[in-house]
Amino acid sequence: MRLPLRAAALALVWLTAVPGRASAEWQFKPFLGVTFGGGTSFIDLEEASGHPNLAVGISAVRLGDVFGVEVDLGDAPGFFQYGDRPLLPLVVKSGATTLTGNVVVALPRRIAEYTLRPYFAGGAGVMHVRIDDFFGVFNVATALPAMDVGGGVTGFLTKRLGLNWDVRYFRSVGGPDEARAGISLGPEQLSFWRANMGLAIRY
Repeated sequence: MRLPLRAAALALVWLTAVPGRASAEWQFKPFLGVTFGGGTSFIDLEEASGHPNLAVGISAVRLGDVFGVEVDLGDAPGFFQYGDRPLLPLVVKSGATTLTGNVVVALPRRIAEYTLRPYFAGGAGVMHVRIDDFFGVFNVATALPAMDVGGGVTGFLTKRLGLNWDVRYFRSVGGPDEARAGISLGPEQLSFWRANMGLAIRY
């Protein structure tokens, strides 16, 4: 897990410590979205991981004319809760949180100055999985190395404010090689897609 954590930490350090260049800009993107298409080896009592679920988060990007780096933080509360058992839920609290450091490749700014600017992003980090079931038998609280890949478009309505649309695929990598009794049915694994829309604030 050290390498993905180190990658996210290095990206954060780069964002905050590298001197600015005339051609580079900051973009902060708070977002609201949905996770879908999930799959997992964790014991999913309500079979909820494959269903759509609310996601919130924020990303910080330092972007030049083409290349940049990004730190992305996202959280999907209730990820393992389907909500079809309101009186006696099998899972009382759950979530999936991701923190990744990514490389960003965007359409050159001079080409997309007055239109939508598409970009590609990919990197690595950590995924935290938590599940508290009603009987306290299959509780999970674990962090796994993870990777993400995806892309989106950003369009600015004013010099400082715009909108962003983004789709990413997240997947745990590595982790324990065998199933753990009461936690997973095989090597610990979680994957899902996240689609989101949010503001884009440029500095």
